[in-house]
Amino acid sequence: MNIPGNIITLIAGIALTLISLWYGQNHGLMPIEASQGAQDVDELFNLMMTIATGLFLIVEGVIVYCMIRFRRKKGDQTDGPGIEGNVPLEIVWTAIPTVVVFILALYSFEVYNNLGGLDPETSRDFPQEEMQMAEGGNQGKMVAYNPHQGHLSLGIGNANADMEVDVNGIQYAWIFTGQDNGIVSGELHVPVNKRVKLNMKAGDVIHAFWVPQLRLKQDVLPGRDSNLTFIANREGKYPIICAELCGPYHGGMKTFLYVHSEEEYEQWVQDNTFANAQEKADTMASLSAPITDESRLQMHSHHLGIDEDVLKQLTIDN
Repeated sequence: MNIPGNIITLIAGIALTLISLWYGQNHGLMPIEASQGAQDVDELFNLMMTIATGLFLIVEGVIVYCMIRFRRKKGDQTDGPGIEGNVPLEIVWTAIPTVVVFILALYSFEVYNNLGGLDPETSRDFPQEEMQMAEGGNQGKMVAYNPHQGHLSLGIGNANADMEVDVNGIQYAWIFTGQDNGIVSGELHVPVNKRVKLNMKAGDVIHAFWVPQLRLKQDVLPGRDSNLTFIANREGKYPIICAELCGPYHGGMKTFLYVHSEEEYEQWVQDNTFANAQEKADTMASLSAPITDESRLQMHSHHLGIDEDVLKQLTIDN
């Protein structure tokens, strides 16, 4: 039975659409969602995966079909027919990608806006050269380019937050300082379902703050402030990764985000407030203690190449 080509094309189109839709929603490539806004990002990614799957099947299907349908027959040494140009086909394969890119651009623009990326306080970008010229003494120009009283920043979201944390990225660590409690830590601790604003800066080179489970990533540039505002809605421990090649030990620049319940977070603040205060007191006591000859000798022993046994002997002799 000869099946009309139109029927075969229709069946293939339906099958391709169903496979693309199914795989686009069930690829399992994304980590768990741990923040508000993560679902929007995932839906955008799923749409792109659906389109990519359909295009992959079309291209690979055409290649396989042509390999079988137009393969060289045994004993045939002649050249194939000369084919040059096909205007309708070129219009089609130019128009389809253009429409796809246009749709994805609008959709991603909407998702970025929902995340707060188009907040004028945050997303406005100023060339570094203009900032330096303004700060060099031309106050008139500084006012013209800085309507936010020096608050020039990049990032996502600048809304009022329940808590703010200052973040300093240096080779090869993230240093977090809570604005409300003063706790300095190498890990980020936040309560669940609270709006958190990160005020980030880089102390040396370019870094990138990335938490895959929160679907957030932001470059951190020397001399430029950047912000990230998020609401973590799932308790847990999530990796914080530097996503910018920042030096030979870039791979070791990792730490963790801990999302606590309200009670656990308050307990963490209480424990670490005391620990920080005790550490500061010990440091101040050490700095304010009078320096004796023994302590001075111990302080400089490694510069003089004196090992521990010789140091003890010198101390006893004295």
